[in-house]
Amino acid sequence: MSGLARTLAVTLTGLEGHLVDVEAHAAGGLPSFTLVGLPDAAVRESRERVRAALSTCGTSWGEKRLTVNLSPADLPKTGTGFDVSLALAVLAARGDLPARALPVLARTLFIGELGLDASIRPVRGVLPAVRAAVGAGVRTVVVPCDCAAEARLVPGARVTGARHLAGLITALGGSLPAEVLALAEAAEPRRGAPPEPAPPGAVADLADVVGQDEARHALEVAAAGGHHLLLVGPPGAGKTMLAERLPSILPSLEDDDAVTVTSLHSVAGTFDPEHGLIRTPPLRAPHHTATRAAVIGGGSGLPRPGDVSLAHRGVLLLDEAPEFPAGVLDCLRQPLESGRVTIDRAGGRATYPAAFQLVLAANPCPCGQGTGRALECTCTSLQRRRYFSRLSGPLLDRVDIQLEVGPVTAGDLGGGATGETSAAVAARVAQARRRTARRLEGTPWRLMGQVPGSWVRERTTAEDPRLVARLMDALDRGDLSLRGVDRVLRLAWTLADLAGEQRPGAAELGTALSLRTRGALP
Repeated sequence: MSGLARTLAVTLTGLEGHLVDVEAHAAGGLPSFTLVGLPDAAVRESRERVRAALSTCGTSWGEKRLTVNLSPADLPKTGTGFDVSLALAVLAARGDLPARALPVLARTLFIGELGLDASIRPVRGVLPAVRAAVGAGVRTVVVPCDCAAEARLVPGARVTGARHLAGLITALGGSLPAEVLALAEAAEPRRGAPPEPAPPGAVADLADVVGQDEARHALEVAAAGGHHLLLVGPPGAGKTMLAERLPSILPSLEDDDAVTVTSLHSVAGTFDPEHGLIRTPPLRAPHHTATRAAVIGGGSGLPRPGDVSLAHRGVLLLDEAPEFPAGVLDCLRQPLESGRVTIDRAGGRATYPAAFQLVLAANPCPCGQGTGRALECTCTSLQRRRYFSRLSGPLLDRVDIQLEVGPVTAGDLGGGATGETSAAVAARVAQARRRTARRLEGTPWRLMGQVPGSWVRERTTAEDPRLVARLMDALDRGDLSLRGVDRVLRLAWTLADLAGEQRPGAAELGTALSLRTRGALP
């Protein structure tokens, strides 16, 4: 006699989850095990993990010819999360589970990796996997206990945490030896008082920054409009401190963005479900020795998200930007425009969201004193041009605000006064964003840094044709590119929102031009 059973799993392609039917067929013949449906190496190796786990539970393959199909068969399957669903489908096909368990298996999603002792271990990407299942109409979900808190973040999911395969077998009506049940009982978590939350760490605040009023204002404008930012100045001027405090003046993430950001960190394995959805805009600051795969995404097999995706709806800080490889910097140009990144590897193609705010911090020259006051620069003009030219023109053309940060003076320190706190600045940023949202109501954009050039030129021309005419003169002289014109106009509208004005005027345009052009910097 032959038996057929099926259950459900999920495979991820980027952040997109696909429901997979795990079909197991047991027939007479020479004992064998065949796994089909484009499994990757991790899925193929599940055969040995499942075999050992079933042996631990007091059962074996038996004298059966087993075939397991992962459907749809033309979709690549990746990861170790198929182990539990595969083990239960095999048991049901062999008749080791009662017939009444078959309908339950067919409408339940199982996620988890099996240890050789039949323990169920956590896997990456549980949040987007469960989200995809619920979206496909599957609400009953079984995940490892360590991932249950993460899975419960998905509205509508009925989540059960499992720690041992034997517990699932008995819950489905199967029978196991007493010693195996004792082993499963020992694996169950001990009930006790919940752990106390860790004390919150120190929050970086703008009040820590001494002086730098112009740079602080540029940071506020960048936050209000979602503009990219370049800070150039000598060592110790506070460029990194300013950039690290940008997330503290950004609004908390809305629900959809919070789920997307949390899903990205879940796939990357950097998410702690005990703290719930990620609501704070993330900050990623890779070292200048980071590879292209680390920053953009990649790796062997199916590509993993890189820093540009893990900074989605947050800030990507490249400190000492000219020290980054030119290939890494130029790879940023496409996600800066589109807000997403598509990575092709031998294992498949993955598309990840990458709508981040880029902050570049750089010294003006190799010695760092090109704009300093205390020391004289020792670099030749050729060295300065060569150093700063590592930031290519096409990349800089996409950076809205380009500002020179001067050194801190004794007068800045002697006054004893502190700057505004992040909370005070964040309140103004939130108010400006509300004005922007009212203007952009009915459009797919939320911030002035996101609107296309044609829209902002048409809107500005309708409000005040003289503003656009001044910029067209700069375009004809070669002082600005067309992209530069559009970015100046976006800055002007953001400045108007911060000032509470209905539309930008000559003052906002002048300020926008000063924020866009770096003056005498290299």
